[in-house]
Amino acid sequence: MTTSPTLSVSTWSLHRALGRPGFYGPADARIPAETHGRGALTLLELPARLAAFGIRTLEICHFHLPARDPSYLRALRGALEAAGVRLFSLLVDDGDVTGPEAARDLEWIRGWLPVATVLGAERVRVIAGKSEPSEETLARSVAALEGLAADAASSGLRLMTENWFALLSRPDTVLALLDRLEGRVGLCLDFGNWGGEGKYERLAAIAPRAESCHAKAHFVAPNAPDREDYTRCLELTRAAGFSGPYTLIYDGPGDDEWAGLSLERELVRPFL
Repeated sequence: MTTSPTLSVSTWSLHRALGRPGFYGPADARIPAETHGRGALTLLELPARLAAFGIRTLEICHFHLPARDPSYLRALRGALEAAGVRLFSLLVDDGDVTGPEAARDLEWIRGWLPVATVLGAERVRVIAGKSEPSEETLARSVAALEGLAADAASSGLRLMTENWFALLSRPDTVLALLDRLEGRVGLCLDFGNWGGEGKYERLAAIAPRAESCHAKAHFVAPNAPDREDYTRCLELTRAAGFSGPYTLIYDGPGDDEWAGLSLERELVRPFL
């Protein structure tokens, strides 16, 4: 049975509405609590607002969580369930399993798996590596992701990675990594991570392996997406038979994030 693509939103697209919470990673694992609660919207309020917007699938960036204690996580899961919003993925947006602090970073990343489980997420997306591609760094990444994928699967989660940072900056290394992992790790395809000459050919080379898509439009000005570029990216996913969620990613120059998401949604609709 084939499925049709759906629409989703990442909390990154509403970073400003959430008050621009501070980013953090394994080097300093303390949540910068003082940067939370300053926006027009809280994370607990977001599911209902998203449902009212007409989208019922969400991805949450790790640094948008103001707390990791079970009571908060259960409250957020309750808000998602009450709004009828599916949590597709927890996005772990830092850590380098190929770098000099790989052991530390790997344990920090692994610590997000229980968080995803309590939240009721289906998947966890991690970075494959920030090191330049080589046989050594690719082998390091494969070994780390194998272990994470096994741990994720034991909790009912699927692990994913993305064409992001140096290691997966080229189609050949993306495909080599996925092949060595033999289906244990999925791919999130992000339009915005690759650019320059040959962008469409490079994205097309990995699009058939994508299980989710970060559909990020480039905005040349407020309320002015580069429609030609966005449509070409969407067309290559359709040609590849993509059937996962199109997660709208907005970080354009206008501060009205909902307006930017509305523009992206209208451009994606013909591909659903």
